[in-house]
Amino acid sequence: MVGVEWLRKRGGGADWPRVLLVALAATVLLAVGVAAATSTTSFGPYNPGWDGSSDLRSQIQAEPGVEAELLRDTAGYEGIEPEGTVAFVAAPDEPYTGEDAERLRSFVENGGTLVVLENFGEGGNTVLAAVGADARFHGDLLRDEQNHFRGPPMPIADNVTDHELTDGVTQLTLNYATAVEPGEATVLVRTSDVTYLGSEETELAEVEELDAYPVATSENVSAGTVVAVGDPSITINSMLAEPDNAAFVSGLYEDADRVVLDVSHVGDVPPLAAAILTLRDSPFLQVVVGFGAIGAVAVLSGRRLPTDRLRRTRAGRARDLERAEPGRELSTADRAAYLRKRYPDWDDDRIERVTAAVERAERRGPDGPGTEPTRGSDEHDQ
Repeated sequence: MVGVEWLRKRGGGADWPRVLLVALAATVLLAVGVAAATSTTSFGPYNPGWDGSSDLRSQIQAEPGVEAELLRDTAGYEGIEPEGTVAFVAAPDEPYTGEDAERLRSFVENGGTLVVLENFGEGGNTVLAAVGADARFHGDLLRDEQNHFRGPPMPIADNVTDHELTDGVTQLTLNYATAVEPGEATVLVRTSDVTYLGSEETELAEVEELDAYPVATSENVSAGTVVAVGDPSITINSMLAEPDNAAFVSGLYEDADRVVLDVSHVGDVPPLAAAILTLRDSPFLQVVVGFGAIGAVAVLSGRRLPTDRLRRTRAGRARDLERAEPGRELSTADRAAYLRKRYPDWDDDRIERVTAAVERAERRGPDGPGTEPTRGSDEHDQ
């Protein structure tokens, strides 16, 4: 324990073992809190890593006049007014079938805007099929040997159609994207005309055709709108700030009253966020937690220092004053003067409080000046 003794000597008498224990406990609690509040799911709105979309979630929440909502179950669509709402579905891990598909279709048919972002999975195409859209995701990798960001698999798509959804957008910076087969949909953005589809191993010499491929489309479905984007990576933290990804994404919900992030078919939501969402969706739990908090405050506010210890503490102060001038009955001013001398770091308010407490202890009788002070009595009044 040489190190502890050295800390005590150098630390001005501080209780360093306790300080270190508190620091360790705080570190553990912080680590647990971070783990409970964050996720590692790719494209996840609670994932602060390079492949998460926590920046997009923050951007939406900061948008004035826009209500942000996270859906962990497609049943949530039934309580949302479709008109004025934009819902994002990014790279779902599972297909939308059955009731899930019906809820999405109803959302779009009644005036909702659905944005589907996908590259290589089949989940995105099940969504497009479920709502009756024409567009489909091709599924092969787009490569551009000339117009790219950090390599051919990251094309710069700068053929932008003049459209209300592309206002202020001159390009999209893609990251392992696929093409969108538009069908009857309107093409919003295309790649350059020297792009090709293949795989990471495909060489340019093996390619028979270069073309400008659609990577974003928009189409009307019943009373709603469906936007298909062949790259969910434009929403992740490492790519959102690249030209002009953020402008394009924000333009999709610029006139919306509500933005929904549909995570019903992706990885788990972190525990803390899940608890908050569950509480928000359950009035019964809100009442239970509310009454529990009120009860806890009432219990904590009702705690008092044990009366016998308090009396012994005040009696100890009275005994100190009696020893100052034996046989003399001290006045309030005498007591205050003695306390100022004994405890020079005390302010006037504390002097007055202790003096009053001593006089009350004397008036109570047996538990007054004649009682021996206990260890720790100084700490109580200090």
